[in-house]
Amino acid sequence: MSPAAAPAPTAGLVIAVDGPAAAGKGTLARTLAQHFGIDHLDTGALYRAVGLRVLRVGGDPADPTVSEQQARALATVDLRHPDLRSMQAAEAASLVATHLGVRAALLEFQRRFATHPPGGKGAVLDGRDIGTVVLPDAPHKIFVTASPAARAKRRWLELPEASRPALAEIEAQVRQRDARDQERAIAPLKPAPDAFLLDTTDLDIDAAFAAAKAYLSRR
Repeated sequence: MSPAAAPAPTAGLVIAVDGPAAAGKGTLARTLAQHFGIDHLDTGALYRAVGLRVLRVGGDPADPTVSEQQARALATVDLRHPDLRSMQAAEAASLVATHLGVRAALLEFQRRFATHPPGGKGAVLDGRDIGTVVLPDAPHKIFVTASPAARAKRRWLELPEASRPALAEIEAQVRQRDARDQERAIAPLKPAPDAFLLDTTDLDIDAAFAAAKAYLSRR
């Protein structure tokens, strides 16, 4: 399905939130969803959920056929699986994400979630290509960013103190991830032309939420 074929949002408030790793988009998306009483979808969790489904049926995540089958059978309940953040899920996700059939199926899943959210009132989707590929016609788009140094510090603080690597190592990883996301041929990370750019380098979640809410009120 091409970006141009994306269905127009049909249910309530729809907000697309994009941005690089550790910019704060997930926290902001959850806060917006809670504030407005609408559903939230962390699209980054979809590939983990598919990988887990493949493993649970005894399949190989490197197999494109079984991976696509499980992607097309994905349900929102799979996103609440207790093993979703496990290393096993991460490894499986990296394999299933290479299959074009899986990506196509999950694109359809995301669009259905936006147009027919479980609660029926609206949805916030966060990821890396929501405003550019998944929902290019979304009426509200926010691109959350922050400096690599700030994002590295946030990631560093999330790690157990006893096993933290050097902060410089985390920042190098952040910059490498940015380069991969921005330079990939399919759905590169970039703000939509009509997105509200929200730099959270010097903002806490309350200030970021206030800025996002002000943008939405103007819309």
